[in-house]
Parts: sequence; structure tokens; C-alpha cells
Amino acid sequence: MSFINDAFLLQSDTAQQLFHDFAKSAPIIDYHNHLSPKEIDENRKFENLTEAWLEGDHYKWRAMRANGVSERFITGDAKPEEKFLQWAKTVPKALRNPLYHWTHLELARYFNVYDLLDEKSSTAIYDHCSEQLSGRGARDLLVQQNVRVVCTTDDPVDSLTHHQHANTMGSTLKVLPTFRPDRALMFDSVDSYNSYLDRLSEVSGIEIKSVDDLIDALSSRVQYFDSLGCRLSDLGFSFLPYEQASMAEVESSFLTIRRDRRDLNEYQKNSLSQYVLLELGRLYHQYGWAQQLHLGALRNTNTRAHRELGPDTGFDSIGDYSQAESLSKYLDQLDNSRQLARTILYNLNPADNEVFATMAGNFNDGEIMGKIQYGSGWWFLDQKSGMEAQIDALSNMGLLSNFVGMLTDSRSFLSFPRHEYFRRILCNLLAEDVNKGLLPGDISLVGGMVRDICFNNANAYFGFNVDVE
Repeated sequence: MSFINDAFLLQSDTAQQLFHDFAKSAPIIDYHNHLSPKEIDENRKFENLTEAWLEGDHYKWRAMRANGVSERFITGDAKPEEKFLQWAKTVPKALRNPLYHWTHLELARYFNVYDLLDEKSSTAIYDHCSEQLSGRGARDLLVQQNVRVVCTTDDPVDSLTHHQHANTMGSTLKVLPTFRPDRALMFDSVDSYNSYLDRLSEVSGIEIKSVDDLIDALSSRVQYFDSLGCRLSDLGFSFLPYEQASMAEVESSFLTIRRDRRDLNEYQKNSLSQYVLLELGRLYHQYGWAQQLHLGALRNTNTRAHRELGPDTGFDSIGDYSQAESLSKYLDQLDNSRQLARTILYNLNPADNEVFATMAGNFNDGEIMGKIQYGSGWWFLDQKSGMEAQIDALSNMGLLSNFVGMLTDSRSFLSFPRHEYFRRILCNLLAEDVNKGLLPGDISLVGGMVRDICFNNANAYFGFNVDVE
């Protein structure tokens, strides 16, 4: 029997029944990823497997570096087949790392390859998969995996022209933007921040001279994103800054960096961030969006690597920030004026699992089922034990049945079997409880919960209205 088979990760007949009858066929809604809308729109064709599989995938890059592979074979100028060989040599060393599972799921689902990848099988697998890729583009790969919605991650200054065009192609796939305003809150570099505001002024048609101008410009872009089907915002911070300040102090801080071109101190940065984030939160509520808060990453830890390779190249890690108090204050201030939008909370530090799960429960108000969500295992936690821990925390502290499920958070068009990975883990975990008598043996009851988590909840929560034939 091949490693990837019908029973993969499904350790009982009950688990197999739940997966194959309720989860397997559910369409995919991938409501958070970092795919290129340009590549989807243009249905980018990949020249070879290395280009499709290793390009931009910092998960694989980290593993290769840990295996002693030179940077030349990772992000450097080595030939594609040479890079792939180094990856193939790394895969057998990845036993018990989620990459081993993902790698073989992806080979099976996209290319019908069930051989184990290693140095010996490398050439045959590379040639076979590269040949199969020659007739398929980025959009084709998504449709093949039954993906019905992808929400890319987009800056407020982006034109979104590729989203507009991609949705005129007559495909079952919807390509929707997500509003990611992080750069409007990055005050560490005076020059880069002002350059960004100049660009935001240009695209919004609003000259940004005051903090109210900034909010007006961002509001204009929220309206534009909404007109093109945007249903989500996203924020990636180490922690939510929270400092009480008067309006005069906030305006003074903004003028310090915008007009005077001087650095802000920490109090000024945090209080200005708080003001902008609260105003954005009110906008998200007004437009009926869901906001995503990704908290806890310690980014760009390797100065030399950041200087030579740039950000998002595999040198970030879990941070140990204090999260609860400032997050609570942010959510409370919006809830107090009844302007708290649907919110999904993601933690990167597993020590915060129960903190975030209970925080979500503090602000559900009965207006929307599962309004405040404890989000899926993110980044370093999107593997078997991390997913199980997230599911357990949510089950113990809230209602797992209302969970909006999995996402890829990926830059790779070959990453979508991660939804299958999550579904198998979910079904196996629930089946264990059924078999132990902790849940009733009513397969239709438990299976309905599985189907909701895999598809129905996200479809309703975001208002995507995806039809299921």
C-alpha cells in the first residue's frame, strides 16, 4: 500500500466514513492566502516543477537550510533541476515534519504520483511532474482542487485590476481581494512611510496632510475594495498596540512623522496605531466585513539574511508577546459602541491557545453565529499537533460546530491539499471521540458538523453564496 492512501491519517473505520462521506467532496473556500492575483488572472504557466513548487515557499527553504543546503540551491542561481534534487535529498530528513505529509499529498493530488520522493526517485518525479505542468496554469491548478473562492492579500494601494479581469473568465472560481493596511501603520522608517502615504494619496485622490485625511483615504479604498467583492480585512502585527491618547496627541504624532519628517517614540507609535486601527475596525463593521488579526510573529530575526534576501524568506519565528490585555481593550472599545465587526483571531504562540479561544467568547453578542472566531492553526501551528491543539482549545472554550475552518496562508499554487490534510485530522479526532463514547455514534450528526466546518460555515459567515451542485 502506498503511503498516501484512502486511510491516510484516518485511524478507524469511523474516521474514514466521516472523511469520505462528509469532508472529501466539500468545495474549498480559501479565505486567506498570499497567492498572486496576476498569476491567477493570467493563468500563469510553470516551466517546471521547481518553479511551481519551490519558488517562494519559505517552509521548504527553512528545511533545506537546516539540511545543510547552500543558498545557491534555494533562492540562488542554480538550475531548476539542481534545486529540485537538493529538495528531494531533504525530504527523507523531514520525517515527522509536516512537510513530509504535504509533499506526498501534493504529489498524489496534482500529479497522481505515489512514490516516495528522495534522491533516487528525484529525476523521474521531476520529469513526470514538469511534463504534466506544461498544459496547466495557476488557475487550472486551483479549479482542479475544487477551489471555489480564493481571497488574496492586497495592499490598499493595489489597483485590483487582476481581480476584476479574473472574475470575467466564466470560471467557477471567485478571486476576491482582502484589505491589508499594515503599511499604513508602519512608522519605523520616516522616509518609507511618507513615500507610502504619497502613493495612498495618489490612488485615493485625497491629499494626506492630517490623520483625518489618512482615515478618509483608507475609507475610500475600503469602499473600492468592497465594490469588487472584498469581504475581509487582515492585519499582521506582533501584538495589538494600545495606548490611551487625546485626539490632539494623535494629530500631533501624525504631523511629527508626516509634516516634520521626524521619528516617533513608542508611545506616539502605539497611540497613533490604536486610533487608526479603531477607525478601520468601525469601517469593517459598516461594510459587513470580517477582520482577521494575525498576532504573535517575531519577524526578520536574521539581519544578514534580511539584508541579502529580503522579508518572507524563512527567518521569522514564534514571538512571546503579551497579547490578552491590549487585544481585549481593542475589541471592547469597538463592541462598546456596537461597531465590532466579525473577527477572526489567530495566535502564533501555542501558549496563547486558550487565551485567544476565551477572548473570542468574550465578544460574541448573539447577532451572528460564531461572530468572533478563534482561527485555525496558523503558520508554525498548521500541522497535525497544532491543528489538534487548536481544535481542542476551541472545543473546550467555545463551539467547534461554528468554526469557519481551514485556509492555506500560502504563496504556492500546489498547497491546496492542506485543506484535505486538515479535514483528515478533524475527522480522525472526532472519530476518536465517537469510538470512546465521548460523542454519540450518530454519524449523520457528527458528519453534518464536519461538513459545516469544511465548507458551510465559511460560505455563510463571509456571505460568498457559493452554490454546491
